[in-house]
Amino acid sequence: MKIIEKTDDEILAIANPLWSHLIKASNDGKYGEFVRHFSHDLLRGLNEVEVGKQFANSELTRNLSESVEFIGTIRRGDHVTVLYRTRSKKRPGEWLGRLVLGYEDGEIKIFGASIF
Repeated sequence: MKIIEKTDDEILAIANPLWSHLIKASNDGKYGEFVRHFSHDLLRGLNEVEVGKQFANSELTRNLSESVEFIGTIRRGDHVTVLYRTRSKKRPGEWLGRLVLGYEDGEIKIFGASIF
């Protein structure tokens, strides 16, 4: 079954633990854990120096709230994008969390993850 054929509930059963893992690894500053479920293509495209600076210097990415609100999904091609409303423990306001999932070698992997 293609990931885009799954229901929102089925997608959330996969996405929520992955998103929680990203938040914990980001807050803890553990780059190796943060990228553990990334696709090979995403890993190849990352600039480790820039990501390392983000982990070391970004107040937002080191203080994300574990509490998120599911906004919706977008299905396109072989991937599904899961959107979350997220907050910081230290900065006021809301941010948009984006998690892109798809299959790689028969396993669901992260093809994109960001906070806007």
